[in-house]
Amino acid sequence: MIRCYNLPMRPLVLVLPTYNERENLERIVEAVLRQPLNLSILVVDDNSPDGTGELADAIAAREERVEVLHRPGKQGLGTAYREGFRYALKRGAEFLFEMDADFSHNPDDLPRLYHAALEADAAVGSRYVKGGGCENWNLLRWMISRGGNLYTKLVVRTRTADTTSGFRCYTRRVLEAIPMERVESQGYAFQIEMTFLAEILGFRVVEIPIIFTDRKRGKSKMDAAIFWEGLRVVWNLRKKYADLLSENQRHG
Repeated sequence: MIRCYNLPMRPLVLVLPTYNERENLERIVEAVLRQPLNLSILVVDDNSPDGTGELADAIAAREERVEVLHRPGKQGLGTAYREGFRYALKRGAEFLFEMDADFSHNPDDLPRLYHAALEADAAVGSRYVKGGGCENWNLLRWMISRGGNLYTKLVVRTRTADTTSGFRCYTRRVLEAIPMERVESQGYAFQIEMTFLAEILGFRVVEIPIIFTDRKRGKSKMDAAIFWEGLRVVWNLRKKYADLLSENQRHG
């Protein structure tokens, strides 16, 4: 069952998926709301066993800029974003942000991300443009991430350097144009598929440099299934969206 509070939602909305993020939630919400942006936070919790959803309800009860969607169980990052986007768009959101709840992304970068999106159609916080990078990663983690992005660029010829980044800002026009019902990926493959679609639909995606910091609290959601899904999804993207590619080429 999905529960929400139906409070007024601002034109800027951060969709924040959570699963077992009780250790981080209150701190990340406070840090986001301190930013000089008039935004709402939409927490999408997948019935976290550690009580994240209950804590989100308590925060929302005292903070009118926070709202919560409760889902019955762990359904994956991609479906959390899709449900969050649909809900926020129906409520009038014009700019929709993605961000991890574990401080891997610095909330202080949100204004830069927003101002970049104002000049384009979407903005991505990128580890792989000049000035970007990663902290506290071992060599294997870096190789998996960097290799995944290079693999994506080689196979589907994306222009965006960091297609797996989960720190983003989309304009309403991008999310309304993307056939969200066809996007079935989870994990970082969801970010790749969304990037690919935004590009082939002709939208301008810009990248701003960020420093990604590995989580200090809680447990990472990255596992082998997510990695292999990424490889499979990338390989099939051009076939899956052959109709959109053909249409884009006709109008290109």
